[in-house]
This record gives sequence, structure tokens and C-alpha cells, in this order.
Amino acid sequence: MNFNTKVIHGGQHHESATGSVNVPVFLTSTFAQKSPGIHSGYEYSRAANPTRQALEDSLASIENGARGLAFGSGLAAIDCVLKLLNPGDEVIAVDDLYGGTYRMFTRLFEKYQLKFTFVNFDDASKIADVITDKTKLIWVETPTNPLMKLVDIKAVVDIAKGKDILVAVDNTFATPYIQRPIDLGADIVMHSATKYLGGHSDVIAGALIAKDAELGEKLHFIQFASGGILGPHDSYLVLRGIKTLALRMQRHSDNGLAVAKYLETHPAVDKVIYPGLESHPQYALAKSQMKESGGMVSFTFKSGKKEDAIKFLEKVRVFTLAESLGGVESLANHPALMTHASIPAEKRAELGITDDLVRLSVGIEDAEDLIADLEKAFS
Repeated sequence: MNFNTKVIHGGQHHESATGSVNVPVFLTSTFAQKSPGIHSGYEYSRAANPTRQALEDSLASIENGARGLAFGSGLAAIDCVLKLLNPGDEVIAVDDLYGGTYRMFTRLFEKYQLKFTFVNFDDASKIADVITDKTKLIWVETPTNPLMKLVDIKAVVDIAKGKDILVAVDNTFATPYIQRPIDLGADIVMHSATKYLGGHSDVIAGALIAKDAELGEKLHFIQFASGGILGPHDSYLVLRGIKTLALRMQRHSDNGLAVAKYLETHPAVDKVIYPGLESHPQYALAKSQMKESGGMVSFTFKSGKKEDAIKFLEKVRVFTLAESLGGVESLANHPALMTHASIPAEKRAELGITDDLVRLSVGIEDAEDLIADLEKAFS
């Protein structure tokens, strides 16, 4: 199947008892057995639920993986990956991480004797310089949040090859419509399914997709033993969102490019960061690795003042000032005060997350209305 067909039919089957085209929401915690240990494939909903199973099969299909798993949040999915590791293992992670990921790594898992090394992945050779015999995981985020840095996934995979190191990619910003890390050799793909996969700002969810069945089974055991599963109703919402993923992501990308081009010409704007602009330092990589450029745009002010960013964000109306991203509606965010406040100020400054940085999640409204709203907010 091609992608537009996969999002609707990939891994999906009509419900066997009634022929229902849409998977029902199986609101049950347990399942009747014919005899002790003899059942229909479902015993207890923490282990498996038919609605969640339908979502997990869809996830595996659209990412070209062997096994999909659905979690109660994106962070629950990341937590599951880290539980593959043992005390003393080392993780190399891209330095420009989502704040919640950085917080989990440094404030939760470091105390369990995992070591995290944060590296600028612009030059893949820097990763090789810090690999040791204890390195067991390389954590990639591309595009990164909020600075839209890109990571050459295949180059990272080549560095890890033959070293018993897993490569995991946070594909939340791009989605499988835009890039498929498993096709480039990654072992695990992670999504905050709250964002583009769900797509309607009405669900909190996470996802993992494993490249091979053996790794998928290890992750499933951790999911089952730790209990961070996604409930059946939320599974249904994400599965419904996936069916329009291709349509939405194309619109997000078209609008994102239009907004980015507008911002590049505005006299109050200093720097616009968007992979689809030729001014992006990794534009060539974006063209080779990504089908489109997505709906995430960040920019700074020529004044460099936090006050100008705050004033702008208080005046938007079509854009909504709120955390999160990836819904059909456009959102505006101040990373330093909102999504990345958990990162120490000195670390933010080192990365370039300045106090005048604004992150936009460009929705699927008419681009003309979005640009008019931005124009009013600048005035």
C-alpha cells in the first residue's frame, strides 16, 4: 500500500462479529475464557485490548515497523525505551531536546545510574567521538524542538552499526508522512501521539514502533509490566486522527511554508527557523530526508527583547497562546517560559533558546487569515 492508503487500511480489519467498518471502543478490563488459559487472544486489557491493538497495528504499518505500541503519553513511551537499559549504560542524545525529555533523562533516570551525554548532532562525527563500550542508546529528535535542527538519521545509524547500540528517533514533528526513520535504519521510532497523529488537541497519547519483532516483544513486556498503556477510547481517537494524517500534514506543511516566508520579510523579525526555507542551514538535508517541511516554525525578534515576544503572544487571536502543537488549530508558544522552562536558563542560552524566541504550530486554517493575525500581533 502507498501511504495515503495505509493510514486508512494499514493493519486494519473489519470487526469480525458485526462487520463494523470502524473498530469499536472495547470498554472492558477483562475477557471471558472458554477454559483456563484458553481464550480468544485477549485476557486482560493491560496486556492487550482490541481497540488499542487496532491502533498499534496501524502505527506499525505507517512507520514500516514490525510492532507498534500505544502509551498513555509520549513521555510514558520514552520511559519504556529507557527501561531497556541497565545501570551503568550510557545514552547519547541530541542537545536540543524537548524539555520534558531532558527533564526525564536528567532528573529521573540519572539517579538510576544511567549516564546521558548531550551532543550537537549537526556533525555526526561528534557522536563517534563520545561513544564508549557502555553506550547502548542514541536518542535522536529531528526536527528538534524548538530550534528545528535536523539530524541525518542515516549517518547516525551508520555510526552505531555493529556496536550493539540502539538508535531511537523522536518523529513527532515530522510524522511518518514526512519521514520514516525505520526505512533509514533506526531501531525505534517514538511519537507524542498527542500531537499530529491524534491531530485534534483532544487526547494525550504516546507511541513506539520497533523495527523488528524481537525488540517489539521486549518493549511490550516493559509496557505490560509497567502499565503505561493507552485506554481504549483514547486509542480510538488517535486511530481516527491517523486516517486524515496525510491530508492534514500536507496542509500543515503548505501553511508552514507560507507563514515562514511571510516572517522572513517582516522588519521586526530577526531569524526564521524552518526546514523548508533556503536560509535554513540544513536545507539540503531537509530536501533529501523529508517529503515536506511540516508545520513548526520558530523565530526571533530583531530587538532581542523578551518583552516584544510576550507582547506579540498576548495579541494573537487566530493563533492560540498555548502549550502543545500538532492540532488542526494554530498555536503560539514561548519556549523559555512554557515548554522548555524545565531546562536551566544557562543551558537554554547555550543552545540558543533565547527569551525572544517564539514557536508557532501552524494549523490548517486559511493561510491568509493566519498571516493577517500575525500582522496584527506585530503592530
